Amino acid sequence: MTEQGGQIKQNSGTKRLILSLIAGLVFFGLLSAYFVFGKSFASEKFLVKVRPNMAYEAVEGQLSDKANFGSMFFFSVLSQTFGYEKNIKVGCFEVKPGNSVWNVFQRIRKGRQTPVRLTFNNIRTREQLAGRFAQQLMLDSVTLVNAFSNADSCAKWGLTPETIVVLFIPDTYEMYWDISYNRFMEKMQKEYNRFWTASRLAKAKEVGLTPVEIATMASIVEEESNNKAERPAIAGLYLNRYRIEMPLQADPTVKFAVKDFSLRRILFEHLTVESPYNTYKVTGLPPGPIRVPSKDGIDAVLNYQKHDYLFMCANADFSGRHAFARNMAEHSVNAKRYREELNKRGVK
Repeated sequence: MTEQGGQIKQNSGTKRLILSLIAGLVFFGLLSAYFVFGKSFASEKFLVKVRPNMAYEAVEGQLSDKANFGSMFFFSVLSQTFGYEKNIKVGCFEVKPGNSVWNVFQRIRKGRQTPVRLTFNNIRTREQLAGRFAQQLMLDSVTLVNAFSNADSCAKWGLTPETIVVLFIPDTYEMYWDISYNRFMEKMQKEYNRFWTASRLAKAKEVGLTPVEIATMASIVEEESNNKAERPAIAGLYLNRYRIEMPLQADPTVKFAVKDFSLRRILFEHLTVESPYNTYKVTGLPPGPIRVPSKDGIDAVLNYQKHDYLFMCANADFSGRHAFARNMAEHSVNAKRYREELNKRGVK
């Protein structure tokens, strides 16, 4: 082979190598583009929660648990390229099927949070309320309990530790996961004021109670019955007692006083407990709600049924409804039937 022929063959081999490298780079580029911009990061919806001072490995761990094949490799490449590891933003980020690696990375890198939907209902105590909030927001339950139990902290919102729970109207609220305590309370106060419309305030005035007192009465009514249709009648009964300064004698307040909500039967020993919440011993409303009242419960008091009942007890058929009475004689008959049924069923 001549020297010239060998040179031609060498040049040809070099060209093929270059073309192969170019083809490889093009293929890798297309593959990368597919994974970064086209392929779904994950197959199911999930949340990534990034707390203050969280290490990159912890963020990566949340993502890798749900990521599709190849997604984390390219997420890591992007993180190193854009320096995300040194500038991690706090927040809650939702990843949905169909979101690309680039979409997920950009939202997390730039701190573009997904609002969370805070929901709560069926809450009895400040501690339970704080726990429910802490489960859904980046708020600490101990900090919340301390704030809800502190007179000065509650006074900022025009309430007391006994009444602070009225500020939280059970519903679904949208907010950012990392909301501060003060911003959270401001939002709840705004929602509270929005709930108490001019119409509701006018009805409260007609009833003769403040919004806080209405909420306190509603909490008793709700604890008395799960039957929404019956609640206006129960509210009317307690309002009748309240207006003639008769002790409310509400069993649910005794359960709250002794801190035992599992009681199925109130005994004499329970009725003697010394507590401002024991409405068998204290006339008028307790210092605050015995649960976080719902909108339905509050409206049941505002739209109470007008009647002349003063007594009630659970129906002996255990239907969850009540037997109402105008006087002690009628009530004694109803109560006797119920006690006999309790004994028959062996309820302690």
